[in-house]
Amino acid sequence: MTEEVAMNHTSQHPQHTDHHSTHREGHHGGGHAAHHQAAAAPGWASWQMAAQATLHCLTGCAIGEVLGMVIGTALGWHAGPTVVLAVALAFVFGYALTMRPLLRAGLGLRTALKVALAADTVSIAVMEVLDNAVMLAVPGAMEAGLSSWVFWASLAFALAVAFVLTTPINKWLISRGKGHAVVHQYHHAH
Repeated sequence: MTEEVAMNHTSQHPQHTDHHSTHREGHHGGGHAAHHQAAAAPGWASWQMAAQATLHCLTGCAIGEVLGMVIGTALGWHAGPTVVLAVALAFVFGYALTMRPLLRAGLGLRTALKVALAADTVSIAVMEVLDNAVMLAVPGAMEAGLSSWVFWASLAFALAVAFVLTTPINKWLISRGKGHAVVHQYHHAH
């Protein structure tokens, strides 16, 4: 992952976020990390950065939702409790995916959790509202069961809709130094 590479690089070569360190890093072949440093500054965000942040959240959401659906279906639960479990697990896995490289970079558990909460909460929440709304709106999707193509096609469509509609929100958040920019800012501050 691009974030993991940048985080591992910055944990081995800490930089300050002032103009001089960005300038020095550019002269020492650290252009990739300098790009992330500039990208984390409020006021700038590319669509690529926003798409990567959204894909990161989507991965955690998809893992959590599928696991929640499998558990809920296996236990014979109705749609309501199954969706609640799926959403809860989406948050757990979304935060876990953000925390993993932070913990590997040497951050304590409490600090990594705070960074993950700041980085992912809005993105995961928006994504969950969107994709669950789509799943509930598609006739028969929740009742179809895990062995039905209707369920899986509906879930894929719901996740695609959530990705497309959450990416601009992540771009806006990153451009204001929020969302996934928090992860980059934290690493560049140490």
